Formats: sequence, structure tokens, C-alpha cells
Amino acid sequence: MTEFFHNCTTNERKREIEELLNNFAQQIGAWRFCLYFLSSTRNDYVMMYSLTVFENLINKMWLGVPSQDKMEIRSCLPKLLLAHHKTLPYFIRNKLCKVIVDIGRQDWPMFYHDFFTNILQLIQSPVTTPLGLIMLKTTSEELACPREDLSVARKEELRKLLLDQVQTVLGLLTGILESIWDKHSVTAATPPPSPTSGESGDLLSSLLQSPSAAKLLNQPIPILDTESEYVCSLALECLAHLFSWIPLSTSITPSLLTTIFHFARFGCDTRVRKMSSVNGSSQNSVLGQERGRLGVLAMSCINELMSKNCVPMEFEEYLLRMFQQTFYLLQKITKENNAHTVKSRLEELDESYIEKFTDFLRLFVSVHLRRIESYSQFPVVEFLALLFKYTFHQPTHEGYFSCLDIWTLFLDYLTSKIKSRLADKEAVLNRYEDALVLLLTEVLNRIQFRYNQAQLEELDDETLDDDQTEWQRYLRQSLEVVAKVMELLPTHAFSTLFPVLQDNLEVYLGLQQFVVTSGTGHRLNITAENDCRRLHCSLRDLSSLLQAVGRLAEYFIGDVFAARFNDALTVVERLVKVTLYGSQIKLYNIETAVPSVLKPDLIDVHAQSLAALQAYSHWLAQFYSEVHRQNPEQFISLVSTALEAITPLISSKVQEKLLLSACHLLVSLATTVRPVFLISIPAVQKVFNRITDTSAQRLPDKAQVLVCRALSNVLLLPWPNLPESEQQWAVRSTNHASLISALTREYRQLKSNAILPQRKVQLEDTKVIIHQTLSVLEDIVESISGESTKSRQICYQSLQESVQVSLALFPAFIHQSDVTDEMLSFFLTLFQGVRVQMGVPFTEQIIQTFLNMFTREQLAESILHEGSTGCRVVEKFLKILQVVVQEPGQVFKPFLPSVISLCMEQVYPIIAERSSPDVKAELFELLFRILHHNWRYFFKSSVLASVQRGIAEEQMENEAQFSAIMQAFGQSFLQPDIHLFKQNLFYLETLNTKQKLYHKKIFRTTMLFQFVNVLLQVLVHKSHDLLQEEIGIATYNMASVDFDGFYSAFLPEFLASCDGVDSNQKNVLGRNFKMDRDLPSFTQNVHRLVNDLRYYRLCNDSLPPGTVKL
Repeated sequence: MTEFFHNCTTNERKREIEELLNNFAQQIGAWRFCLYFLSSTRNDYVMMYSLTVFENLINKMWLGVPSQDKMEIRSCLPKLLLAHHKTLPYFIRNKLCKVIVDIGRQDWPMFYHDFFTNILQLIQSPVTTPLGLIMLKTTSEELACPREDLSVARKEELRKLLLDQVQTVLGLLTGILESIWDKHSVTAATPPPSPTSGESGDLLSSLLQSPSAAKLLNQPIPILDTESEYVCSLALECLAHLFSWIPLSTSITPSLLTTIFHFARFGCDTRVRKMSSVNGSSQNSVLGQERGRLGVLAMSCINELMSKNCVPMEFEEYLLRMFQQTFYLLQKITKENNAHTVKSRLEELDESYIEKFTDFLRLFVSVHLRRIESYSQFPVVEFLALLFKYTFHQPTHEGYFSCLDIWTLFLDYLTSKIKSRLADKEAVLNRYEDALVLLLTEVLNRIQFRYNQAQLEELDDETLDDDQTEWQRYLRQSLEVVAKVMELLPTHAFSTLFPVLQDNLEVYLGLQQFVVTSGTGHRLNITAENDCRRLHCSLRDLSSLLQAVGRLAEYFIGDVFAARFNDALTVVERLVKVTLYGSQIKLYNIETAVPSVLKPDLIDVHAQSLAALQAYSHWLAQFYSEVHRQNPEQFISLVSTALEAITPLISSKVQEKLLLSACHLLVSLATTVRPVFLISIPAVQKVFNRITDTSAQRLPDKAQVLVCRALSNVLLLPWPNLPESEQQWAVRSTNHASLISALTREYRQLKSNAILPQRKVQLEDTKVIIHQTLSVLEDIVESISGESTKSRQICYQSLQESVQVSLALFPAFIHQSDVTDEMLSFFLTLFQGVRVQMGVPFTEQIIQTFLNMFTREQLAESILHEGSTGCRVVEKFLKILQVVVQEPGQVFKPFLPSVISLCMEQVYPIIAERSSPDVKAELFELLFRILHHNWRYFFKSSVLASVQRGIAEEQMENEAQFSAIMQAFGQSFLQPDIHLFKQNLFYLETLNTKQKLYHKKIFRTTMLFQFVNVLLQVLVHKSHDLLQEEIGIATYNMASVDFDGFYSAFLPEFLASCDGVDSNQKNVLGRNFKMDRDLPSFTQNVHRLVNDLRYYRLCNDSLPPGTVKL
């Protein structure tokens, strides 16, 4: 063993040793040697190995061990443990305990009747209490939720046996904790009354209802010696595990709960820490940490109880008592006095204690608040005050985030409560109004550098995690809380936020007076370090507050538009003014004293002001529909001014962040607001000219796509509030055609030489043209795909020539998978958006071209040799076919045979054997769509015929193709890919719900039980365990088509074909599968069958060779 673990041993030699040891462990009498080793050696490796041999013997081979040997093992191992538990290393001792518990799991109470009584005796004798507690915890872990190598009946029996012992065990544990507490608190000299001990404040007595309880919780915390400390921590660990599985009931007594709370105080008592530092010795400071750990363990127990949602009536009162005691602790933690601020007090506490405490508060709000709020004696508002203090004094960011989550839960709870009880909405809101306004103000202060600079500067704004930086996450979570308060108290929230925004805007708008013209351009004449720092903070805050104002846009529209109109108008006017100001004095190009800091700040504020204005586009649209008839002057001026702010920014010289914000705002004005006069505004015409002018420098890709989408939408989207006759389609159609013509000029010239350019440089240039043009066109089609027929018609007319060019170019680029990928994306978007407008003949031509191009060789090349791009190409092609086969009517039906043969004869053979999931999901979705939308292609029967013939058999057509498709589905269940398995199971179930797939004769007679067999085998192999439930339900749906056949023929055959179990065991498995016909009982029977089949196989593998089975 020592050689094996020595760092000079080679891997070869390690393998040899491992084989020797494994062979030794398999021998029938090996355990005797191991027993000798255990009692005679002090080498950890040897002891650990010997225990592993026992573990293997008990869990895998126990059935085959002669009963005489079993008795010997059952008596020797506990003796060994008793003799050496003090001297053994803890990991060896724990392993030995686990081995003894494993024997109990097999043999108690029948053959090992004193297993549990021994544990109870160990606990009761002071010398062995720790050992007994370790045994108890191990028993709870191994027997209450046993792993899988037991039969279902045995699992149920163990559960019942343990539940019978719960009351005794809880009594013992309560006794241990109480006696240690009492013993030490009596001897602890009472310290002089310190300012912290007189804590029975008025809130506390209102919480606890009884002075005695308050007094009890105010006793000083005892000082424990190491041994007692250890015993208490073991007892609390046992309780936490027991609480994880025993139901809430009266056996969890008030005295036990009170005791646990006593120990929870260890975590929040800073005096404990001080003593350890005063006494100076290092051992004491270790003790201080240990005691903090007792607090953590006690909180774990409380949280286990808290997380149970199902609370019996008789337990509710206990629950209330628990909350009262925890809030006493919360009050203690957040108490301010001269010596301590709350934050410094929280910093002194153990981090994991704070985490547990926050978990408790989250469970309280999410699981129990609605239950407790109705108790008149529970002061919810005072609780919120404590939570408020606790939240805003968290020492870490993570802690603060966790607390914000709790507030979010609380706000959600309030919102849903108000929605369900509209009658007393006001009363509910009044009760909480002050708390909410406080919360809002404080959260807003927390995101401002003005109040919270030190903390905010610690946040990282560089590295992305889940697509956002730490700072963005901080801001986003804070703004969600602000928005939820706004939903509940709109006027308060607005009047809190707007003045703050106004202050920072004043600073920003006042910068103009510091702008001076220098030789190289404009410069910001603010140079003093302090001023620059203050400006930096003010700009960062303005940027955050603009985001806050944008986030609240949704609370000004819809039913409340009129009521909150003035507030919203104030905001939008300010935003329009700010964006124009930024664009006019070109703050984004200005020179500053600290360019690395102030320049990004100025750009960010400008970008955020555009984004905030964009958030109000739905409000602008509603404003437009209200005023377009009477006096639209105000509206027109807002929109025109906004466009004046946008156009100077649409230039390749502007920083991308700012450019994209401007483009997005332009898109929203064109798409959401759609004013009739947009096209006649000079600023918009300027953008048109810039985009269609080939000599101008092209914008970066993203921006180019957005601007083209906006311009196209200005011409294509119907104007709101106007009848069809006034839409001026003719003019708009001509303009759209010339816009597209200008955008595709270079692309259309490629057609004349629709052959692949030979020179590398030329090829790259061509690829760039194709990429740039198709990305713009695809986006234009996508943005109108949900619009009126007229818009789609004009769009397709303008695009027609480019589409034909694309089809002509396609064959030339078939071996360039990056180009094919983009072309197919474009065609997919066309099929999804304008297939009706393309017309049947041209669509047929496209599909035919594709079917001809994707030969078997081409598919193989794409899938097997071109990696992910090649697979993407094939996936997009299959997606196009999905759109085609879903089309109602007869138009595309002639393609069905060739689509099915493409799938089954060309694509499927290439991917069936590959383990990678590429292309499979798309292929099976296509097969599902073929069946789902073209059922009559396989099953002809008309309603009339089936009525006349009664239930005569339906006619079946294209049977071979149907069978091949089903075969492919069956095959897919034998593969490891869990996503594909889940998707395909869902498809079969859907076909059964909608088209009664399982009831069709061909399925019932030739496939049904093959599928059931595959699903059961999958459960037995545990390869797709996450889908247990879905597989159980599908098995039921299949079996229920023919229960008689299932019980009389399938089940006996299935059992007969099972290897690894004897005929007697097969009979037991068959008998245990009751003939239930309801879903819950049936799936329970399936899982029982699977569990016990695995268990029997395990037992049989463990029998020594040549055993005679009775």
C-alpha cells in the first residue's frame, strides 16, 4: 500500500498493485485477513483498504456470505470500533462507522436487532456520546434516503423503522444540548450589566409576547470547553440531517426549538470573539471560531425546517415562535450602540453565519410570509425595518445582492396580493408605504457615486460574466427593485427619482460654459483634479439615473397614460433636450484633462440618454394616436428634435457605442412610433442620401443593418391612425425599390459572372459583398415578416431581382460553406416571411435547385468534413424544408416524396451512426413536421368512411416510408444524447395527442411494444435518469392503448427475456406489478419494477460461483 501511494511509483506498477488488491478483495475469505489487519496495523492506507474490502463485501456480496460469518462480522467490527475509536484517525473511524451502518441497512432488525439500541446506548453514555452521534448521523444519511441497491419494499421498511425512532432520538438530542447549555451557564459568572445585555426593547416584547421568553434569550452565552463544543456540533449536525427528511410534527418540541435558538446566538455574539482575543492565547481564538460554527450549524437546522412548504395545522404555532426567536436574533445583529455601527458588527460575524441568516430571511419571505402576515401579533412592518437595516449594512456585495433578492420576493408578493384583493388595495399599500419609499430612496442612493463612491469603485466594469459586468449586474438588480416599487407607488417613486436626475442633468447641461475652442478642436476647460473627480462621479450617476428613468417607461403607458401624462411629458422633453445638446456641442469628440476617464463618461451619458428616450417610444406612439387629429404640434416638435439629435451621430467617425444607440432610437421611431411625416423631415432625407451614396464610407456592419432597417420600415410599415386609401403606397413602393436598388447595386453585378472567381483576393472581395448585402436584406425581410400583406408585397417586389441573383450564385458557391450558410439564412428568412409573395413557381424552382445541389456526396462533405459551418448549412436547409412541409393546402404536396427520401435515404444514413448531435435535432423536427402536417399522406381515411365502416381499419398509404421514420425515432432512443431523446419523446407524445399515433393499427401491431421495451431498458440502464418522469408517462400512454396485451403478453415476455435474474425473482417482479390502469399507480409500478430488477441483478452478481438458488 505504501508503495502504491509513493510518489516515485510508476503508473504501470500502480496498475499491477491495483489488480493484485482487487483480486484479493474478490476472494471469499478475504475479510478474515482484513479483520486481522485492522486490529494489528497502524498504517492508514492498509486500514482504509481493509475497510473498503468490508464495504464491498457488505454492499455487493452479503447475500452469499454464510450466516456464521455474518454473525462474526457483526460482533467483531463494533467491538473494534469501541476499543479504538479514541485513537483512530477521524477518517478511518468514520469509515468504520459507515461499514457498520451498512450492515444495519441490510440486516436490522431481523438479524441485527440491537443495531439501533446500541447507537442509543452509545449516545447516552458520556464517554461514547460523540461516537454515538457520528453513528446516528451516518444512519440518518444511509438509511433514510438509501441509495439504489435496495429493493423498494426494503427502502419503505427502513423509512418506517426510522420514523418509529424519531421521537426518542429527538428527545435524546434535546437532552444533550440542554444539559451542556445549563451546566455551563450556571458556572459562568454573570458579567456586570453591559450596554448590550439590556436588550429586551419594546419591539422584542411585542415579538415574543412573553417576558419570560425574552429573559431566557437574554441570558449570557455560556463558555464551553472543547469537548462540549464538539458534542454540541455533532448533535446539531444530526438534527440538521434528521430535519431534512422527517415531516414537521409535534415530535419537534418547543423546548428543542428554543434550544436550537440558544445555539444560533453563538453566531451573532461578537463578545465571544472579544473574549478569545482578550485572553490572548491562540487556542482561545480557535475556540471563538468553533463557537461561531455552532451558530452556523444551528441556523442550518432552522433553515431545514423553514424550507418545508407543507405545514400541518398543529405546527403553525411553533413556526410563529421560530420566527419570533429569529427576529430577536436579527434585532440583536442589527442593534446600533455607541461602540458599534451595524456594519462593523456584521463584519465581525462569521461570513457563513450571515449567509445562513440571509437564507433564513429568504425562506421566510418566499415560503411563509403569506401564512404569517395574517397573525395580528406578528409585526410585519417592524420586521421590514430590521430587514432594511440588515440589507443596507451588508459587508459584501454578494450579501447585498442576496438581500435585494429578498426585497424583490417581497415586492412580488405584495404586487400579486394587491392584484388578487383589489378591494382593500389602499389599506395594504398604506401599511407598507413608508417602508417602500425608504427602500426606494436607499437603493437609489446605493447606485450613486455621490453617496456610495467607495463601494461602487470596487465593482469591476471590465470583465464579462454571463454577458454583464459586475457593475452592470449591480445596477440592473437595483433598478429592478426601483421598477417594482414604481409599479406599486408610481407617484412616490417618480417624485423621488426625478429631482435626483434633474440635479445631475444641471451639471451636464452646464458643461457648455466650460467648452473652449482650441487649435485642434473643442476642449473642456475643467482641469483641477478635484473638479474632474466630481465631474466623473456626477456623469456616472447621470448615466445610471438615465437607465433608471428608461426602466420606468412601461409605467406611463396603457390605462394610466392620461393620468400620468404630465410626468411622462416632462421626462421625454428633458431627454430630447439632453440628446440634442449632446449632439450639438459634440461632447463625444471633446478633449478633456483626463481623457481615459472623462471621455468614456461623456460618451456613455450621451448613449444612455438616447437609450432612455428609446424606452419611451411606446409612450410616444400612444401620444401620437391621442393627438394626431387635434393639435399634433407638440408631438411633431419632440420627434423632429429627436431626429436632429440622431442624424449627426450616424457617421463612421462616431464611437460605436454611441452610433448604435442612435441607430436603435432611429429604428424605434420608424417601427414603433411610425409618424406619417417622418420621411419628409430633412434630417431623415439626409440619412437616406448618406446610405445610398456609394462614395460615402460604409458604417460598421451592425449600424449599417440597423439604419437600413429603419429606412426600409419608414417606407414599408403602414402608418397608424390612417385609412388604407391615404397610405400613399404607390409613392412609397417606388421609393423602396430605389432604396433597395442602391443597396444591392454591387451584389446584382455579380450575376453576370456567376462563376467562382479564381484569384484569392477577388474571392475575398466577392465574399465581403455577399456578406454585407445579405445581412442587410435578411434583416429587412425579417423586420416585416409579421406585418400586413401590402408591406410584404412591396418588400418582395423590391427584392425580387436580388433573390434571383442569389439563386443563380448558389451553385457556384456550394463548396464555400461560409457563403452557403449566409445564402441559406437569407432563403430561410424569405420562406418564413414572404413565401406567399414569392409565388408557387419560383418557390418550386428554389426547392428543386436545393434538392439537386444537396446530393449525397455534398451532404456527406458538409456534415463530415466541414465541421460546424458545414453542419449549420445542412441544418438551415432542413429548416427551409420544415417551413415547406408545414404549408397548408396542396401547393407543396408534390415535394413530399422527394423530401422524405432526402431525409431517410441521404441525410439519415450519414448521421445515424455519428455520436455528435449535429443535424439530428433539425432532421427529427422535419420528420415530425412531415407527419404532423401531412397525416393524410399516410392515413387516408375520411370521416365519412370511418362512420360507415364502424371501426374498420383505416387505409394506409406510403407504409414503407412511415415505418422507416418510426424506426429512426426508435433508434434515437438508444443513443446517449439526452436532449434528442427528450425532443423525440415529446414529438411522439404530441403525435399521439393530436393524431392518435399509438392507436393506429400499424403502430399497435408492429411497433408499440418495441417502443415500450426500449423505454423500459433505458430506465433500467439509468442512462437518461433526468427524464424518468417523462419516460414513465410515455410508457403509460403506450401501454394504455392495449392494457390487456401489456399485462398478458408483453410483461411476461419482457421478464422472461431479462438476464441476470432467476425465475423465482422474475415471478416476484411480475407479482409486484399490480394491474393498475391509472397513471400514478402505473408509473409507480414501472419505477418499482426497474429498481427491484437492478437490485436483484446486483444481489445475483454477488453470490459466490456455484451457489444453489432455492
